[in-house]
Amino acid sequence: MMPRRGRTSRGTDLREKTIPNGTPGGITQTQDPVSDTMQRLSHRNTASLVLVSALLAGCNTTSDAGGGSRGLLSLRSSAATSYISALQGGIAGRTGANLSGSDLSRALEAEYRALEEAAPGASTPWKSGDASGEVIANAPYQVGTQNCRQYRHTITADHKEFTARGAACRNADGTWTPLT
Repeated sequence: MMPRRGRTSRGTDLREKTIPNGTPGGITQTQDPVSDTMQRLSHRNTASLVLVSALLAGCNTTSDAGGGSRGLLSLRSSAATSYISALQGGIAGRTGANLSGSDLSRALEAEYRALEEAAPGASTPWKSGDASGEVIANAPYQVGTQNCRQYRHTITADHKEFTARGAACRNADGTWTPLT
């Protein structure tokens, strides 16, 4: 049987085709080439979205420093390391807590985040291995042309709690320098 043609409301051609199924006359199936193509593209886009989501979710690691998740596209820049180095050990180093290098790094990251972006009085928590802590920065104040903040860092390590208080001022390049 020859396919019949018609038109959809969009003005595209419809094609009817009879498919033999063992019954007299068979089954008549209506095909819209545009709808068929759109449906295939939709399935392909959905499959691509699921694949990309799964890949990115698989690459996602959790930062226990309170910074949330860090995925494939949110790699930490090397400039952040210089900002943390400028803290010169921050006040975390003055707490007396026995911290490993990675613990101290997480603690300093939290100090930087608290100084740079936390609301006054807001807790900036961190965790690394068996050590954890929180940094709470007070409202900024001016010293000359620099913005400064007082802050408190409480660290829990070896089942003991250590607290240190200090202040730091923000430099023109965005780094923070602790006041001694």
